[in-house]
Amino acid sequence: MSSIVYGPVPSWRLGRSLGIDIVATLGKLCSFDCIYCQLGKTVNPVVRRREFISLAQLAEELDKLRGVPADYATFSGMGEPTLGSNLGEAIELVRSILELPVAVLTNSSLMSRQDVRQELARADVVVAKLDAPDEALFRQVNRPRMRTTLREIADSIRLFRSTYSGKLALQMMFVAANRNSAVEMAAMAREIAPDEVQINTPLRPCAVSPLSPEEITGIAREFTGLEGAVTVYDSPRPVVTPLDVQETERRRPSTSREERGAQTG
Repeated sequence: MSSIVYGPVPSWRLGRSLGIDIVATLGKLCSFDCIYCQLGKTVNPVVRRREFISLAQLAEELDKLRGVPADYATFSGMGEPTLGSNLGEAIELVRSILELPVAVLTNSSLMSRQDVRQELARADVVVAKLDAPDEALFRQVNRPRMRTTLREIADSIRLFRSTYSGKLALQMMFVAANRNSAVEMAAMAREIAPDEVQINTPLRPCAVSPLSPEEITGIAREFTGLEGAVTVYDSPRPVVTPLDVQETERRRPSTSREERGAQTG
């Protein structure tokens, strides 16, 4: 069986990020098929929640990692972490054993579910994806493999924001398809009013090319006045040594020019 915990990885958003993969499969499991995904195409889409990794399995692996130097324990990995039906309990387990703040990276596809919002609320940081201002671009960029709409997702993030006491970050990934939609996407961000807006472009190997630093700087201007707006090109990454290079690379290829100098081991 593959490892559940991987990294730490040098995150421009979370510093030294120790990955927690509660789907932990050999292939990608996701409810989306985003054109920029570093894990490749979603060959076997999953839209129903279930237990992939037991809490006992997770605890056994975490017990060996007490004291690992990291800034966050981050739920991510080989697919969408909210597909794990024991996410809420896993968040509490990770926090209790590692004594680290917990972050969850989500594509937001299941946030319309009350149980998912309640479980996400246990995390210290939630990074929610929103990559398009309209339904056509949403289907072009994120290619959902479930019955949901952009409006449902945006409304769900807004609802979550209204009750969540932790830090909500809104990640917006910009590629050629949506680079001219910055004004509309900034307006959506203002409606949601997150604690942070992460203006991103895919720097790790994937099927589409990243936008240039100059293009991202131009996009960022449209977010002027939004609290906590940060860009992938302007944020530093720490030097880290992964626990297992193979397990880390499988989930997060680090061959981009930005990460070659940030990761050792």
